[in-house]
Amino acid sequence: MIVVTGATGNVGQPLVRALAAAGERVTAVSRGAAAPDMPTGVRHVRADLSEPKSLEPAFDGAEALFLLTSGDFVSAGGSVGDVLDVARAGGIRRVVLLSSQGVTTGRHPSILEDAVTTSDLAWTLLRPGGFHSNTFAWAETIRARRTVAAPFGDVALPTVDPDDIAEVAAVALRDPGHAGKAYELTGPAPISPRQQASAIGDALGEPVRFVEQTRAEARAQMLRFMPEPVVESTLGILGTPKAAEQRVSPDVERVLGRPARTFAEWAGRNVAAFK
Repeated sequence: MIVVTGATGNVGQPLVRALAAAGERVTAVSRGAAAPDMPTGVRHVRADLSEPKSLEPAFDGAEALFLLTSGDFVSAGGSVGDVLDVARAGGIRRVVLLSSQGVTTGRHPSILEDAVTTSDLAWTLLRPGGFHSNTFAWAETIRARRTVAAPFGDVALPTVDPDDIAEVAAVALRDPGHAGKAYELTGPAPISPRQQASAIGDALGEPVRFVEQTRAEARAQMLRFMPEPVVESTLGILGTPKAAEQRVSPDVERVLGRPARTFAEWAGRNVAAFK
């Protein structure tokens, strides 16, 4: 049995589908209702990482865990160690943690990774950069006005397809040969916000206008739904990325045996969100 936390998210949903398609027994964990298109045979458990005891029914008899924490969990001082204690008691012996490229570049603390790597569980770390799916934030203005407003229009980063992250996670969860390894997950090439808007326009079959925000405008908008330290870190990555944040990693292709998917491929699959 494999347990997937965050099972209704951009990575969790395709991961559940990939594992189920491979014939694995899967328990999907989320704080809310199950995904409407959850595969037949997948068990759903409502639980909250911030209340580790609530996870006991999910872990009972399971062997491997995909661990995805939320910003709320981290900001509230949630303990990964407590979650792992409950997981171990339920039978978990292997954990795949969705971490962040920011740990290696010094943008984010290593607290979550440290809790996993110092445990007695076999572990694999996944460190993605920005997601292609972050552009879902543009969906409303694209639908209404065929317009995107974003800062740093021509700064390119190798964003990654969440489905690629899910497929790498599925391999790591099923194959113990990936224990003790950390994978940096990026797309196949850097792409700028202006280029992303253009790719969405190509998928729609009509142009999408790009309006470049100032840093101050973007900051004010982001502060409405993100804590200030996260806003500053995000703007730093988007506007003045380090060389390591612009580097294309070969790890997706190494694990999956195929190139990482492009942003244009992602936009084509998800074009309905922008219509």
